[in-house]
Amino acid sequence: MSEPAKQDGEFTTESKLERLFARGEFVVTSEIGPQKGASAESVIHHTEQSKAYCDGFNITDNQSAVVRLSSIAAAVHIMRHGGNPVIQMTCRDRNRIAIQSDLLGAYSLGVRDVLCLSGDHQSFGNHPTARNVFDIDSIQLIALVKMMRDERRLLCGDELKTEPRFYIGAVESPTGDPVELRVMRLAKKVRAGAQFIQTQAVFDVEKFAAWMDLVRNSGLDQRVNIMAGVIPVKSVRALRYMKDNVAGISVPDELVDRMANAENPQEEGKTIAVELIAQLRRIAGVKGIHIMPVGWEDVLPEIVTRAGLQLRPVAD
Repeated sequence: MSEPAKQDGEFTTESKLERLFARGEFVVTSEIGPQKGASAESVIHHTEQSKAYCDGFNITDNQSAVVRLSSIAAAVHIMRHGGNPVIQMTCRDRNRIAIQSDLLGAYSLGVRDVLCLSGDHQSFGNHPTARNVFDIDSIQLIALVKMMRDERRLLCGDELKTEPRFYIGAVESPTGDPVELRVMRLAKKVRAGAQFIQTQAVFDVEKFAAWMDLVRNSGLDQRVNIMAGVIPVKSVRALRYMKDNVAGISVPDELVDRMANAENPQEEGKTIAVELIAQLRRIAGVKGIHIMPVGWEDVLPEIVTRAGLQLRPVAD
């Protein structure tokens, strides 16, 4: 059974996130998408701008299957500028050899948090004819990271001289249908070793609350730290796109109407994000918020402040 915080008075990792969850803090993470280029300028800018407003930055791994600066390289820049990186590790581009090598490398550079996910299919990106890998899936990846950490072994059985002690995260789509299947999939990830979960963006709070009812009924909220995902949107076009095209996202018609009728859509998008955070915080079992300001990273400090979450705790 995977434990979300301490085991016999000891932490499983050196992760800042693990310590905050263990203390009962409401954790805030955000996301930085590395740019399409060899410069780390934007990564450094967003780190400097927002590091005081969140407890960790997810670094996307060739998000939307588009070639970008390496998530591990970006993580190093974030650490150099005082931020706490959470690297994403996808199964799309690497076989098990490359995954294990990259995990060892990331840990050696100081990364302590990893988010395991399958990755967007290459057909959505800028190299649609590229071969994908998917040598293992996201649940197997979670189990692999746990094996490397807790058993000090590679997947082939070879012993590691030094284990990478990662705090292990995963993702889930709580408003995707059928909801019962999503809870079953969450349970598989927890059994594999996931210690924290960041969900897909939540716009339909009622549907998310129903998912959380099932999560609590199964006791999973006691075994893993769940962070609800929030995406601030700039326009009704962006909201409609997610409603119609992004699997696992449920967008109520009333939110679309609000954005469509807003005098200033960007301000309305910020307000909706702040309202969603307030509603999600009141749901039992939600231990944090993951804010995904896709292409709008500059908005993070304002949203965190308006949500009353700007005073971030210091990890022991």
